[in-house]
Amino acid sequence: MNQQQPRATSQHLKELRQLHIILMHPEDADGLLLAQQLQRIGCQVRSVWPPVQQLPDDADIVLLAVRPDFLHLRMPWASGEQAPALVAVVNYENPTIVSAVLELKAQAVLPSPIRSFGLLSTLVVARQIHKEHRQMQQHVHKLQNKLLGQRRVTDAKAILIATHQVSEDRAYEMLREQAMKKRVSVEDIAQAIIGASELLGMKGKPE
Repeated sequence: MNQQQPRATSQHLKELRQLHIILMHPEDADGLLLAQQLQRIGCQVRSVWPPVQQLPDDADIVLLAVRPDFLHLRMPWASGEQAPALVAVVNYENPTIVSAVLELKAQAVLPSPIRSFGLLSTLVVARQIHKEHRQMQQHVHKLQNKLLGQRRVTDAKAILIATHQVSEDRAYEMLREQAMKKRVSVEDIAQAIIGASELLGMKGKPE
């Protein structure tokens, strides 16, 4: 057996005990059982009902009862880069509820009635999926910025080639020299040149 697996699981459990969990569920039998199980795990739990449109800044995971009466509510906290991990708690399964769960981008689903087992695994899985999704978003964002920077450098070189009658290699060297002199990135210098070109109505940027 891989010894790293028990250590990884232990780390996940340790993280859970440090998380702030919002239990957005009616105070019925399921809600009370969920609160008890979360407290038994060692999580920091705050119960809220009905659903709210704004969460505390430190919310890490939300367990949300997806009920037909509240499907019309907008929940902006469920989207965006800082959205917490979301576990949907459903007591009825139909196309409307499934569509709502997908729209909320829930990382996991807990069926009702709640049982005495399954919550811990669901929390760990939801947290891991949420973490991996955020890492992927950050990676994509970095790639987009890199591509944008490369495009800016290409456009700035075209401007320098047209205005100074230099080669492409020399244009890039000019960018590097200015970047080193001002202690900024080549992309920053490129953006400054593009901005000045647009302000002065200069030509040279590729059509």
